[in-house]
Amino acid sequence: MQASNTARRPRATLVVLAAAAMLAALGLAGWTLYTQGMVAGRQAAVAERGKTVMPFDLERTTHIFEDLPDGGRQQVVADNPADAAQIALIHGHLQEEAAKFQQGDFRDPAAIHGNGMPGLAELQRSYAQIDVAYTELPNGGQLRYTTSDPELVAAVHAWFAAQLHDHGSHAMDHGGH
Repeated sequence: MQASNTARRPRATLVVLAAAAMLAALGLAGWTLYTQGMVAGRQAAVAERGKTVMPFDLERTTHIFEDLPDGGRQQVVADNPADAAQIALIHGHLQEEAAKFQQGDFRDPAAIHGNGMPGLAELQRSYAQIDVAYTELPNGGQLRYTTSDPELVAAVHAWFAAQLHDHGSHAMDHGGH
């Protein structure tokens, strides 16, 4: 009798472990769906708030972010290089943003992404240590952020990562992701 109880214990343990693994997998799948819904909801809210700040159409443009050793490069380009209306809107908006950022005015990104956006407080506080230069591109424009302060470089990178996440399908990093 004792031998059969011993033989049953490993089998029962395996059944319990398999059931626990299945429940964990189901829980992870549910959590993944839940968090994906949260991300999609945040991205939709960001896109909606973006309409009040950015004059160009997010569905017809792409934000591109590139971390660089001394800061970063942010581009906004028209998806259709022949879309003169979107390109003109991008040019005007980025020129205005560069001027504001040089004065420490980051209210527009805060209005879109929230005041708690990673890197934002550091950029606002230390704006005089960051050069923000606008360059017109044939299909849009770019802002180049340059600083010699490693903490501000990290703040720019964090700020870019937050924007990349928040803009979702309307953005990519320089590597195409």
